[in-house]
Amino acid sequence: MKEPVLVLDQVHASYGNIKAVKGISLTIKSDEMACLIGANGAGKSTTLMLISGILKPQQGTIWFQGQSLEGVTSEKRVQMGISQVPEGRHIFPEMTVLENLELGAYRRRDKIEIKQDLEQTFTLFPQLKERGQQRGGTLSGGEQQMLAIGRAMMSRPKLLLLDEPSLGLAPLIVEQIFEIIQQINQVGTTVLLVEQNAHLALMVTDHGYVMETGKITIEGESKELIADQRIREAYLGE
Repeated sequence: MKEPVLVLDQVHASYGNIKAVKGISLTIKSDEMACLIGANGAGKSTTLMLISGILKPQQGTIWFQGQSLEGVTSEKRVQMGISQVPEGRHIFPEMTVLENLELGAYRRRDKIEIKQDLEQTFTLFPQLKERGQQRGGTLSGGEQQMLAIGRAMMSRPKLLLLDEPSLGLAPLIVEQIFEIIQQINQVGTTVLLVEQNAHLALMVTDHGYVMETGKITIEGESKELIADQRIREAYLGE
């Protein structure tokens, strides 16, 4: 039986007086690919920020590989193996593609392995190799998303957090990026995906969570959720 990589236990978080996350609990197992779906403002991105340490929970506990993350900085979480690709990509536009990727490995000192991971990233994203000396801000939206994922992978994450990777991209590019995300998962990286395209998210993941107004209201195997009439009506446009 696979061991849990990530556990959230009754986690709460607020922005000022606004309660964004209201006692959510979830478990993601090793090598699993899970998704968190729901309407805008449901608390999905906030949940990722809690896991990555950008935001601190007011109550509850987050566990990563059996260790509590209470008091652990976001920088230390990256070193532990948690890496996030933020919504909107947030690459460094004035830096080259190569510099953006190298920045993903800034805490590492294993130069030989870094070089190997860089080549692996270029294998996943050959477009990036062609544009290695090009400034990140001159790339297309799809290429910038590839760069953001590649940068995250350069830290050798055990858990990859993806926030809306399809946002603003053409369907063919989305298909390409999701194929690569699946490849990343298949070689052993656990993935938690927040995605506006609920149908696509449930098609490619093992387990799904539905979030509404700060709470997880439905969870289960993705193949079962995609057949759930409530979800089909609310999120799949049926």
